[in-house]
Amino acid sequence: MQTAHLDSVPGRIKEITSQHISQCYQCGKCSAGCPVRDYLSVPPNRVVRLVQLGMYKEALSSSTIWICAGCQTCSSRCPKNFDLAKFMDAMRQISIEENIKPADPKVKKFHTAFLKQIKSHGRSYELGMLIDYKLATGDLLQDVDAAPSTFLKGKISLLPHNIENKNAVNKIIDKISGQDK
Repeated sequence: MQTAHLDSVPGRIKEITSQHISQCYQCGKCSAGCPVRDYLSVPPNRVVRLVQLGMYKEALSSSTIWICAGCQTCSSRCPKNFDLAKFMDAMRQISIEENIKPADPKVKKFHTAFLKQIKSHGRSYELGMLIDYKLATGDLLQDVDAAPSTFLKGKISLLPHNIENKNAVNKIIDKISGQDK
């Protein structure tokens, strides 16, 4: 996988997403409709703006790129058809390539725990993700009071549900992360 240097972030974004950051003209519709907006350190459109202004390190270290749910709400609201969800994926990839630590190290640990479960089961396995995340952060007892009701309501399954062809998912993840070589 080609490693980006901070001065070539816009080029890497174009290479990964096939779109140019100048396409976004900062209308703010993406941020206004973002369902996780209240949890973001920087609104999604401002992350794009940071890149447009050459403030790459600030954009790449923002917890926003890691918290983005990838729900496509932003992309569907954009009047210029700028795929902000794809942009956020690219920003995470570049951040990993450049070994840039997010402002809150826990968000990257969550992302890593999530991807580990996708690789293991072909889909999200919440209990496994929760265990991996708690072990990585050391916050073993945080939110423990919510566990009984979560299990009783069936919100978290004790056993994973694997998809039939999880090897296909692993090939995609390996290709994206550069491990297919």
